[in-house]
Amino acid sequence: MDIFKRIAEYNAENEKLAWSGTFRDYIELLRKDPSPAMTAHARVYEMLKSYGVEEIDGRKRYKFFEREIFGLDRALERLVEEYFHSAAKRLDVRKRILLLMGPVSGGKSTIVTMLKRGLEQFSKTDKGAVYAIKGCPMHEEPLHLIPHELRPEIEQELGVRIEGNLCPSCAMRLKTEYGGDIENVLVERVIISEENRVGIGTFSPSDPKSQDIADLTGSIDFSTITEYGSESDPRAYRFDGELNKANRGIMEFQEMLKCDEKFLWHLLSLTQEGNFKAGRFALISADELIIAHTNEAEYKAFIANKKNEALQSRMIVMPIPYNLKVSEEEKIYAKLIAQSDMKHVHIAPHALRAAAIFTILTRLKESKKQGMDLVKKMRMYDGEEVEGFKESDLKEMQDEYLEEGMSGIDPRHVINRISSALIKQDLQCINALDVLRALKEGLDQHPSITKEERDRYLNFISIARKEYDNLAKKEVQKAFVYSFEESARTLFENYLDNIEAYCNWTKLKDPLTGEELDPDERLMRSIEEQIGISENAKKAFREEILIRISSYSRRGKKFDYSSHERLREAIEKKLFADLKDIVKITTSTKTPDENQLKRINEVTKRLIDEHGYCPVCANELLRYVGSLLNR
Repeated sequence: MDIFKRIAEYNAENEKLAWSGTFRDYIELLRKDPSPAMTAHARVYEMLKSYGVEEIDGRKRYKFFEREIFGLDRALERLVEEYFHSAAKRLDVRKRILLLMGPVSGGKSTIVTMLKRGLEQFSKTDKGAVYAIKGCPMHEEPLHLIPHELRPEIEQELGVRIEGNLCPSCAMRLKTEYGGDIENVLVERVIISEENRVGIGTFSPSDPKSQDIADLTGSIDFSTITEYGSESDPRAYRFDGELNKANRGIMEFQEMLKCDEKFLWHLLSLTQEGNFKAGRFALISADELIIAHTNEAEYKAFIANKKNEALQSRMIVMPIPYNLKVSEEEKIYAKLIAQSDMKHVHIAPHALRAAAIFTILTRLKESKKQGMDLVKKMRMYDGEEVEGFKESDLKEMQDEYLEEGMSGIDPRHVINRISSALIKQDLQCINALDVLRALKEGLDQHPSITKEERDRYLNFISIARKEYDNLAKKEVQKAFVYSFEESARTLFENYLDNIEAYCNWTKLKDPLTGEELDPDERLMRSIEEQIGISENAKKAFREEILIRISSYSRRGKKFDYSSHERLREAIEKKLFADLKDIVKITTSTKTPDENQLKRINEVTKRLIDEHGYCPVCANELLRYVGSLLNR
């Protein structure tokens, strides 16, 4: 790639976005498309929708978040629908501060960062274009030039709503530079940019004694007071506070509840009336989405203080819990590792899953449902089927505890432990056991874990280890069974012949003797028991298989070994149980013979080619599974 050519193309693309004209030209633009006059809240909502919305099981999933946020679909749907969508429709919700409240490292700041970056990109599109009075320090909506008395007629003519007044700077320039002629006031297109302080403001608390309110509302320019003669002259004031610069976009308050009270008082008027006080001027209009984030402990302390009631009533609190799905937690770790310089270290399959199982278990609460334990709950949350429980049970469990996911081990701690395992020694590869060992050692270093929690978490590490043992055995089982694929298919066909005879009340014919035989109940049960089909459920399972065969036949498709996932699993488990002794000897022998060596090489190759192992972790897996089978 020619780097400098690409940079030149990028600069040319940005230059194409530039537009300038008079207020008359801007009005003509609005006649064709009124969307540039939308509010900041509406612009953010339109940006979210522009990435696409999926509807799954009656729930909306906003694709905007899928690159960075995992497992928080329910919380994000609520955030978008209850806040952004309502605010975009100019409902009273837009007059509230959006407060994201949740545990550390739960994704609050990532959500805010994504919204800011998304808005920057959206302002470069036709739909998200932002126009402002040229030279305005607050990048003001040009429609503020229209006198209040004429607004109702013009709103009807253009199909827009006009809210707010000219800032002091533009009000003075309209008189001094344009002689009150609004038609010729210059308008330009602006691109929202945090770096250039256009449409995005960020306020971070520091020492209240040294932090100045000017950080929010701007300040007097003392060097020009002698020239203009008054502190109330807009030319002697710098409109460069974060509230000024966030106009038309997003104002972020980092760790908002740590801010000194005097900084929060300005938000009372800004949220409710859409204006704030600065210097010796009348109230200054601002159209901005105020978003803040905090943790649960600080929020509880904030609401306990009666002095904060006025501000509290102007907040919409959105809980952002931890993710509760194992598969999504794996994606979080994979993303964080991919951002590091340790990408060259191979991470064995299921290593991140083992860590995710442990982490999710620490976040779940025991269900009151009969027969439901944490492991079953974890599986159901991750979309797996659990015998004896339905979709309605899952929904009931999700609504059982409002605070579920607001506590437990955070992803940052887990990734710190994985990092320590990665850099401990010069490893080519780390596996699940390395990761679980690092997590176990890290429990002593976690600052906020009590002795009782530590004992409970150690139990979760044991559960994660057992889950990994099952995954490891299954992986080797599959690799071995493929070596005996013909045997698996024969067993499969044999089972189908037997259930067909059983369901149709017929006999089987021995292919050698021609003798009529009853269906082999022992064979059928030996397969069905592998996947937990009970004696009472066997008839329904067999009939379901026959219905599936009939359905395939009607559609002209062949029902084969891979057509029914559960039956395939049962066949593989049965075959593996029969082969267990062979696997034991093959994986644990120190001096394999020629046949054993050939089989080990076949299995290792399959693990590498089809299951994502490297030569190091494939051999470690075989040794480990051999030791498990020999116990």
